[in-house]
Amino acid sequence: MLGRVFIALCRVPVLKKALWRAWYQYLAASQRAPEWTFMNYGYVGPGSEALNLEEKDQEDRNWILLYHHVASGVDLQGLSVLEVGSGRGGGASFTRRYGNAARVTGVDLSANAVEFSRAMHQMDGLEFRIGDAEHLPFDDRCFDAVVNVESSHCYPSFEKFVSEVCRVLRPGGHFLHADFRGRGEVETWRSALRSSCFTILRETDITPNVLAALDWDNDRKLDLIHRLIPRVLRPSFLDFAAVRGSAIYEAFQSGKLVYISFVLLKS
Repeated sequence: MLGRVFIALCRVPVLKKALWRAWYQYLAASQRAPEWTFMNYGYVGPGSEALNLEEKDQEDRNWILLYHHVASGVDLQGLSVLEVGSGRGGGASFTRRYGNAARVTGVDLSANAVEFSRAMHQMDGLEFRIGDAEHLPFDDRCFDAVVNVESSHCYPSFEKFVSEVCRVLRPGGHFLHADFRGRGEVETWRSALRSSCFTILRETDITPNVLAALDWDNDRKLDLIHRLIPRVLRPSFLDFAAVRGSAIYEAFQSGKLVYISFVLLKS
């Protein structure tokens, strides 16, 4: 019930940003587990086994595979990359280490998440900053690519976010974007991208791949939630994690929700 009330309140634009920030502030402050550095739903698909990962990254394989699917849309070697909605930092770390980007900057609205990421992912060419997706704290035309994974559904104004991505990207830069929406919202989503500075180079429905990852990880998520989360909050976490039987899982399975990845080029 608590989770459904939260989602209902998040539909009110004036409340949406504050509520999501409070939620991620709580997650970062209360769940300091160093092994939990990804917060996406994961990806399983043909060729997934071909990605050669270091031993320390194997447990995060399916979450990493979602980043790999999105970020490998273009060659990032030697580029300056921004991740918007960097969360606990795992995706930005993966992009820096495996994508061979020259510099990766992760930005997140949650100060606690940024603090956690800075402590967990210390390496040359990787930094984390506090920032609002609708008001990015960067100069115009300062990045070659922007990555955004499973975060934009939290933003009050997707259109404002897209305009900010346009602003900070250099001409010829790429926007590598993936998220989920209700099936009836997809055309509006697509139109917002097309009406900006972007050309859609590739659009892929990866709902089956995400569902496969959710199934693969279901038992482990249940174990973590029951071990780490106070009983009163467990129903909300079960929904948030999209475990089998949750509203989000069932919506993916029925087709009411779709998960799509995009590769976009700034004109």
